[in-house]
Amino acid sequence: MSVDVNIAPSWKARLNDEFEKPYFQELTEFVKAEYKQYTVFPPGSEIFRAFDKCDFQQVKVVIIGQDPYHGPGQANGLCFSVREGVRVPPSLVNIYKEIKNDLGKPIPSSGELERWAKQGVLLLNATLTVRASSPGSHQKKGWEDFTDAVIKKVSDEKEHVVFILWGAYAQKKGEIIDRDKHHVIMSPHPSPFSADRGFFGSKPFSKTNAYLKSKGLAEIDW
Repeated sequence: MSVDVNIAPSWKARLNDEFEKPYFQELTEFVKAEYKQYTVFPPGSEIFRAFDKCDFQQVKVVIIGQDPYHGPGQANGLCFSVREGVRVPPSLVNIYKEIKNDLGKPIPSSGELERWAKQGVLLLNATLTVRASSPGSHQKKGWEDFTDAVIKKVSDEKEHVVFILWGAYAQKKGEIIDRDKHHVIMSPHPSPFSADRGFFGSKPFSKTNAYLKSKGLAEIDW
């Protein structure tokens, strides 16, 4: 029995095998029960928004996050992103500061990163749901296996993708990436706890664009 997952067709075709595995069926049952019983973020219609806003064929950059934001109205299915009108969280503030220092671009007032996704940036959290005010509550329920499969699929079936891995968690998750045909950029996490240890000054955005340009691909307008 496969689970009918409402996800963009270009991804559905490539991930159907994953949806039929027992772990994914257990994950689906767990997530459905959580949404019935608790407040869970993001809203159910946005769980797979990272895929809906960035077709498989379009993917040029992958940024790996960990958990969705667990505060009201923040999470919108794209890692590090928040919806319009919501205060920009500290890690994203630091990301914007680095873009300003790296590329000279002004800091935006909005934390909605959909415009990145539409240019081919897959903004992928390792875990795609979280219970309100309970960080990590949906970890180790199967999401990590699913998002590992996504990373492996991109690594195996595409070439010249830039993977941006901030912090030890993302770097461990990125060990499956084929570094012979993709470009991996690593630094400490942009969180206020670690940004001063090497995230600031790491210039991931200009490095990404230089690599894309060297492969004849359009640069990202960060």
